[in-house]
Amino acid sequence: MRRTLSIAGRAGLVVLLTGAAAAAGQPDLLPVVTVLVDNAKVLRLPEKTSTVIVGNPIIAEVTPQKNGVLVLTGKSFGSTNLIALDNGGAMIAETTIRVEASRDSTITVQRGLDRESLSCTPGCQPSVQLGDSASYFGATSGQADARRKLATGGGGGAVPAADH
Repeated sequence: MRRTLSIAGRAGLVVLLTGAAAAAGQPDLLPVVTVLVDNAKVLRLPEKTSTVIVGNPIIAEVTPQKNGVLVLTGKSFGSTNLIALDNGGAMIAETTIRVEASRDSTITVQRGLDRESLSCTPGCQPSVQLGDSASYFGATSGQADARRKLATGGGGGAVPAADH
């Protein structure tokens, strides 16, 4: 068993050194950028950026704007990367994107294995969050969809004018 640990220890050291050597040859890494789910953050791209790649677009989405500005939107919990390339396809920069849940004004109610989320701003109302139980998520989002349709005129006909 001691020999196995020794081999595993050496293998871990080789992986660590290989990773450090690879990182040393890459362009400067930008700091980790953290954004909340369903929130946006404005970022400035490095000069000469012509292409932006998001490793996992399910976690985060980017929308390029004018003058090197990029809007980053958190879509789902997790971590991914963002890569900026120049016209020739060379990597200019890479950064890690972390998408987290908002803890401000959100209360989680656990009923056995079922989870429900409430947004308390200041009064508490149902609010669907990733990770809520399927029945709660479906019922709450269904109500929100029905309300949105009514508000945009998709849920009913014209209301007759009152007789005078």
